[in-house]
Amino acid sequence: MTIFNAIYRFLWGDLITLPLPGGSSVGLSLLVLILIPSGIYFTIRTRFLPFRLFPEMLKITVEKKTSSQKNSISGVQALIISTATRVGMGNLVGVVAAISAGGAGAVFWMWVTALLGSSTAFIEATLAQLYKEKDPLYGGYRGGPAYYIHHFFIRKDSKRKHSVIAVLFALSGLICWCGISQVISNSVSSAFANAFRIPPLYTTIVLVAVAAVIVLRKNATVRVLDVIVPIMAGLYFLITLFIIITNITAIPSVFCRIFSEAFGLRQVVAGGFGAVIMNGAKRGLFSNEAGSGSAPCAAAAADISHPAKEGLLQAFGVFIDTIVICTCSAMIMLLTPTSLTQGLSGMDLLQTAMQHHLGSFGVIFIAVVLWLFSFSTFIGILFYARSNVAYLFGDNWLSQTLYKLLALVMLFVGGLAAYTFVWDLGDIGIGLMTIFNMIALLPMSKQAIASLKDYETQT
Repeated sequence: MTIFNAIYRFLWGDLITLPLPGGSSVGLSLLVLILIPSGIYFTIRTRFLPFRLFPEMLKITVEKKTSSQKNSISGVQALIISTATRVGMGNLVGVVAAISAGGAGAVFWMWVTALLGSSTAFIEATLAQLYKEKDPLYGGYRGGPAYYIHHFFIRKDSKRKHSVIAVLFALSGLICWCGISQVISNSVSSAFANAFRIPPLYTTIVLVAVAAVIVLRKNATVRVLDVIVPIMAGLYFLITLFIIITNITAIPSVFCRIFSEAFGLRQVVAGGFGAVIMNGAKRGLFSNEAGSGSAPCAAAAADISHPAKEGLLQAFGVFIDTIVICTCSAMIMLLTPTSLTQGLSGMDLLQTAMQHHLGSFGVIFIAVVLWLFSFSTFIGILFYARSNVAYLFGDNWLSQTLYKLLALVMLFVGGLAAYTFVWDLGDIGIGLMTIFNMIALLPMSKQAIASLKDYETQT
């Protein structure tokens, strides 16, 4: 426990503390020190891709699928899978926590982080496409950071089957996703207990049973996510739009509050400016996962005409996650009187806000949406795990099935009790994934940028 706590503090704790005017300070974690400068670098190298090529992202999203491999998935289906894992607890409770700790100004810095993360997401997804392989078990393609890290460290003429850094990335991913499985079921069982008074055991049994039917079938994952993800994101967006319209007169003051607290003198003088920036930045990084290397596991599976097209789709995925869905949660909270949410946190705070806007229906709606968000995340991370399990243990059904069973066990245990140690394992896992991924991503980024230039000359 001492070792794991030390690793956790090293990854997520304040590695450097910078003083600010008014007695405030800003703490920078290792991951922030890695991801924010990298995002700025990639944004400049791609010539501000999130702004310049946003119309192109929309155009690619509505293109028809052209498949050359049996059981392959389209670029948009890969986007749906990555969106399923990005859009989860972080978009609901995580955003609420960021605003609670850093104020409304945290939303602005969350947006900034997302725009930078879009460029990072483009680089890693394009590299995943460049180094993808045919999948002999599931059909179509597979790949991800473990594969492009392998090619970075191992020469083509070498007989070595594994790279140490690639192995460490794959193991970190499998550890992370097991930890997330527990978080998912615990969040769902708690929300259903609050909304419907259903005992956690019953909720967990149903959740695990439905998940097992899907993940233990060969190619059910993509078909299920094709249905769930657009419905859940669409419903959440429409409900938020309804709340915004019914509170339209308060919207200017909400945006005024966001921008004033993002740069306001009051926060500097009160010593809270660092909290505003870092809570927004950390939430943005954790939510959109850009740089962690998880989404490229889905991006590599896409059967698409040009690697850069999948990169642009994954950059658009960051926009969907943070600019759209996270902003929805922020609006729901910021349009709620602070007198109602005083002293509340997490799911209780969000359900109280929804109850204010929509009555008892709001509490039920959030419970159902959370179930959809969390369930789709679980299905998505097991899709990610395919390529990592294959890299570590080879192409065999035994290792694939054993990992799925382990994840289902974690899903069951998490629904009945909150083991914070395993939750921390998930945070450690994603932190280590990010470090191992960025070791190769920075020097290999020139290949992704070359692919972007090639794509732009063709269009």
